[in-house]
Amino acid sequence: MNEGLFLVRLVVGSVMAAHGAQKLFGWFGGYGIAGTGGYLESIGFRPGRLFAAAAGASEFAGGLLIAAGFIGPVGPALVLATMIVAGVSVHGKHGLFAANNGIEVPLLYAVIAAGLIFTGPGAYSVDAMIGAGSLWTPAVSWAALIVGVFGGVANLVVRRPLAAEV
Repeated sequence: MNEGLFLVRLVVGSVMAAHGAQKLFGWFGGYGIAGTGGYLESIGFRPGRLFAAAAGASEFAGGLLIAAGFIGPVGPALVLATMIVAGVSVHGKHGLFAANNGIEVPLLYAVIAAGLIFTGPGAYSVDAMIGAGSLWTPAVSWAALIVGVFGGVANLVVRRPLAAEV
């Protein structure tokens, strides 16, 4: 089980961190804060640069924390929040499959993040190395899940879509 968790954490966390780096720094073919901010403004997230920085930071930091297995459920909760926002505001209206820009990919990331909140990072993690695994009790896991969901929903609540989108 620990080997499987390590593999999932390493791949999912690294790819999510790279996705955040696209927003923050324009790396890997991304648009950076300015480009991402312009897009986010066009779908109702104003000020766009602030939302781009928040989304990019959540994906980047959340991905790195997941990959390292550090600070238990915090990284997965950050990723869960951003995937809720992406799933609802961008992908949900396109159906299920990624080929149509549907919700498939953010849904998979969100479910993996929720699963990691409850399984913990496993034996091959920074948390295990420093003896912090016992801190992540079921109550803390549930709290992290609730905070992640609340964070995503709160972003959606403050969104102001254009009249044509409503």
